[in-house]
Formats: sequence, structure tokens, C-alpha cells
Amino acid sequence: MFSSQPFQASSPLSGGEPHRKNSRFTYKHLAQLALSSAISPLRVIAHVDLDAFYAQCEMVRLSVAEDQPQGLIAINYPARKLGLNRHVTITEAKKLCPNLICQHVATWKEGDEKWAYHDDASKNISTHKVSLDPYRLESRRILACIKETLPANFQRVEKASVDEVFLDLSAQIHAVLLERYSEICGPPPYDDPTEYLPLPTSTALDWQADALVDLDSEETEEDDPDWDDVAILIGSEIVRTVRAAVREKLKYTCSAGIAQNKMLAKLGSAHKKPNQQTVVRNRAVQQFLSEFKFTKIRGLGGKLGEQITSAFNTDTVKDLLPVSLEQLKQKLGDDTGVWVYQIIRGNDTSEVNSRTQIKSMLSAKSFRPSINTPEQANRWLRIFVSDIYSRLVEEGVLENKRRPKTMNLHHRQGGQTKSRSAPIPLGKKIDEGGLFNLASSLLGQIILEGRVWPCANLSLSVGGFEDGIVGNMGIGAFLVKGDEAKALNMNGRPPHASETGPDRPEKRRRIEMSTGIGRFFKTDSTDEHDDEFGAQCLPGMDTPPAEIEKAAAKGGETGESTLPREDEASSRVQEQTTISSDPSAQRQRHITDYVCDRCNTTLESAGALQNHQDWHFAKELEDEERARVRPSSNVSIQNKKSTGGGSNRKKNARNNKAEKGQSKLAFG
Repeated sequence: MFSSQPFQASSPLSGGEPHRKNSRFTYKHLAQLALSSAISPLRVIAHVDLDAFYAQCEMVRLSVAEDQPQGLIAINYPARKLGLNRHVTITEAKKLCPNLICQHVATWKEGDEKWAYHDDASKNISTHKVSLDPYRLESRRILACIKETLPANFQRVEKASVDEVFLDLSAQIHAVLLERYSEICGPPPYDDPTEYLPLPTSTALDWQADALVDLDSEETEEDDPDWDDVAILIGSEIVRTVRAAVREKLKYTCSAGIAQNKMLAKLGSAHKKPNQQTVVRNRAVQQFLSEFKFTKIRGLGGKLGEQITSAFNTDTVKDLLPVSLEQLKQKLGDDTGVWVYQIIRGNDTSEVNSRTQIKSMLSAKSFRPSINTPEQANRWLRIFVSDIYSRLVEEGVLENKRRPKTMNLHHRQGGQTKSRSAPIPLGKKIDEGGLFNLASSLLGQIILEGRVWPCANLSLSVGGFEDGIVGNMGIGAFLVKGDEAKALNMNGRPPHASETGPDRPEKRRRIEMSTGIGRFFKTDSTDEHDDEFGAQCLPGMDTPPAEIEKAAAKGGETGESTLPREDEASSRVQEQTTISSDPSAQRQRHITDYVCDRCNTTLESAGALQNHQDWHFAKELEDEERARVRPSSNVSIQNKKSTGGGSNRKKNARNNKAEKGQSKLAFG
């Protein structure tokens, strides 16, 4: 934390007032605020926590009055005031509050395809499983409402759980500061970011209805506010707007904590509940933390909290503060000791992770009484799978937006827990049946080990979520089909193509049939065909285009043409091109665009023509090489001797051999 003592100006900025006070913060700190830097002392984080969320969801759903006590799965605040808690029985609750509304949550029932609210759910706990889907849906609505309230370019929102979110308001606050206070808009003096900011012009801050934590003992409210006070005030205004929007649009109340970091903000949101917000200014951190049990701080509960309590014989922050860093490191290890030393002093640099997507999904059930057969276990697995699959659908698994990679099954019998996991097959659409088969297979593996009954608990989870590829097209999307394919086959271009556009067949023909060196470079065909297109004949043709292309390829391999005779093909093409004198009919001549100039073979596409010409060239090279290797007369033998043997002949042959892409010219 920063000292509260003001610094003197480091450069003559006061204009005749050499002892004028400046802020404790520099232009660099202000710049860090704009970047939402976790180390900025001006940073502002908020934690928004829904009040008795599950109970509120049921109250909103049933339009229950806000002062009406409600339980029992979740206890609202009016019921808590009467001494009810989540562990009280219905009989005890009715004695404390005769007008209590006892609403059971939605459940999954064996055989049902979806969760529902069952009137007899409380009487059938052993055959029903609680569904949290209604609350997840409401949680998403609340998160969307919060984001709608914040400017799109300043949103840093982390969904911490189904009923709480963290907001990093730093960048938005920076923008508001520059708008309200012109004295900090310009560049730092001497372009030195380490120069201290002038003090704010505001001498009193209006906190409205916020719950302000008392300042540390050495601080007084008479001190002029600094920029950290102004920043956190702006943050409280933003949070107040967010809470009002959730209240107005969705009818939910929430509490909030506003502080310099996540740890303090979370503690602050629980400080004054319900429906209030607590501001923990930088100058009030030690006062705020001193009365806390450190086991209430996130990360200091559980085994670590027990270890610290045992090692130092205390569980309060106030009594742990005098413990030196070296003592903490000695007892807890270097890394843990340093972290504990910082956290109990209110220093936390953990960032607000704006990724709000879930990482795993779990569906579980503790059995009272225990289950004893594979049939019972599989019936529950079906419920687990239905539960998880419905949530996967909401996550976009059907649209391949996100999908899990692994499945895990946990089984508890007595004090022993067994686990099995398996990958969810890739390249296959995730469905409910496939998930159940995989879960049943994992259960079978556990059963084979023996000693699994009676079973006290089963839990099924999927995890390892990854983003799928959306918007990509299969190869079928690039193929032309149906009537459009017919028109393309007849006209040489799509029916919607421009008459004078770049796809005019005449223009394409001039390029593809050009003479000169360009004709020896292979060009990829832009035509795409599917089976339906290739199976159809052009008007006036008995042979489908696909068969023509296959025949051309076969002829290229064997040197023999299997196409219809040249005169027959020519007559059919001529018949086709003289059907109409309309310009659109003239474009049907596209079939004659691909004619071999060596053997006059008609080919269906530019690719087929190129392959055919390549075959001619390869055939010529092969024939020439054979003629050179095989002596045909005594003259050739004598020439071989007179030229000094075969080495010179081979050298000459290599020199005369055409390179790829060259053509042999015929003379005489």
C-alpha cells in the first residue's frame, strides 16, 4: 500500500508556491490505470454478489413478495431474520415461521427428458436429482444485463460462480477521470511520467448510500482526497448503475464490494448484505482487514488455514500481522509465506479474467439409501447424461461452438473412491446416446474391479472444453448442384454471372487456348463438380462429361482414344451450337473450347486438356529416347565408334533432351 504522506513537487510547477502539495500518484500510475494494470495503485475492482440467489430465483419465478420468508433449499433474508438456516427441518421451520413458503427446487426424474418442478419431489429424494438449470439460465441473463450496462469497449467481466462476478473498472474510470478533470489530461511535465499528479480539485466526495469502511487509525476524513479516492468513487457510481439495472430489468437485488483488488472487493460485497455496496478505500484497508479471521480470505481456508492457525496459534489477521516474513517462509515455505505476508496486508495482484465460459460440467448424486445394482447405477447415469447434455446444448455443442474433450466418472463405496476417464471421440457429433454409452463403459470398468456395492455416490463430469470451428463449409458448399449445375454445364458459367464480367467464357478461352510459351504452363481449373453434375449429359451428347474426362485420362495413359469418333463428336457439337441464334445459345460452344491441336480430340475441361497435352509431350520424349538408345543401322554403329563411344553420345543426348515445359519443333 502507498503511504498517505504527500510528496513535494519534484519540479517547479507551483508558480510561486514552492511548498504546494501534490498527489501521491504519478502520471505513470494514471497510464497504468488506462491499461487495467494489476500493479496500478489507482486500480478499482468490484465484486457483485446476488443476494440469496437461489431463493431469489424462486421468488421472482413465483412472484413472491420480497418480505415473504421462503426456504428450504435456499433461505431468503426475511426467513434468516427469523432464525432459519438451510439445515433446519420443515417441522422446525414451520414452528419458527408458520407462513413460510417451502418451495423445492426443480429436479430430474427418471424417465423424464427434461428437469421440471415436481410437487412430490421432497417425498422422493431417493429417486429425484436436483437440477440447477433454472438458476444457470437466470445467471446468464444477469451476466448479459451487467454487460449491457457497461460500455462495450471497457468490459472486463469475470464470472466467478453462478451468482457472483468480478468487474475491472479501471479503464472505464480512467476515461471518466480525463473527462471530469482537465488538469490531468495533458502530458506530464517535461514528458517525465514519474512526475506527480496535481491534487484533485474536489475537496469533498459524495458517497451517497455507500457503506464506507472506517479509515486506518492514522488517517482522518479531514485530509483532502487523492486520486485513488476519486477513482474508487467513480467505481462506486458505475456499480450503483449496474445494480440498479439488474434490479429494474430482472427484479434481482445484489450486493457489491469496491476496492483496489479482487480479494478486498469480495470481502467487501459480503460486509453489508443484502442490497448494499461497501467501499474499501486504500486508506482503510488495514482497518477493514484487522477484524477478519484470515480463514475467511479466499485461499486461506481449508488445510492451509488450519496449518497457519496451528503454527501461530491464531486465526485473525490482526494477530498474524506482527509475524515476520522470515517466520512465515520458515513455517509455510518461501512462495506460500510471501503470498500470505502480502495477502493479509491487502495486496493482491490477481487479474480479472474476462473469459466467462465454463471449464467443466458436473452432475452428481449422493444416495440415501445406497444403490446396489448396475441397473440402478445406469438409470442414474442416464439422468446425469441428460443433465449434462442439456447444458452442452446451451453452450452451443450442436453448432460446434464449444465441445468437451474428456469424460470422468467417480464412484464412492464406503470410504473408497474410484475414478475412470476417457476421451470423447473427435470428429463425431456429440449426442445424448453417445455420452451415455461412454459413461456406461466407464462404469463397467469400475465394476470389473469388484467391491463396488453398495454405492454411496456417483458423479459424472465432462471437461477440457475447446472452441469448435464455426462457419466453415464442407466441400459440398463449393460444388455447384442441381439446376445451377445444368446451366453452368450448358453455358460455361453460373446463370447469375454478368454478361461482361470477368467470368465471360470468351475471355477465359483466349487465356487457356493462347499460343506461345503460356500454353505449356499448367493452370488449375476453377470448375467444381459433384457426382450429380458429372453424371448428366449435355443436350445432344450421349456421353456424360465425366465419362469424357475419364476417357481422356485413359487415352493419355495408353495412347489410345476411347472417345467417340471425331466426326460423330463434331456433328453433335455442331448440332448443339446451331439450335438457336440467340447470344446465350452461342455460349453453349464452351464444349469446343478444349480441343487438342495435335490430334483434334475434344476434351471436357481445361484440366483434362492439359493432362492430355502432357501425355503427348511425354510420349514424344519416350519415343525419341528409345530411338536414340536402339541402333537402327550400321551407320549408327559407325557413328557411335567415331564419336568416341557411348559417353559422348549420352552427353549429347542429355544436352538435346527437352526440359519440362519445353516443346519439340517439327522441321520438314
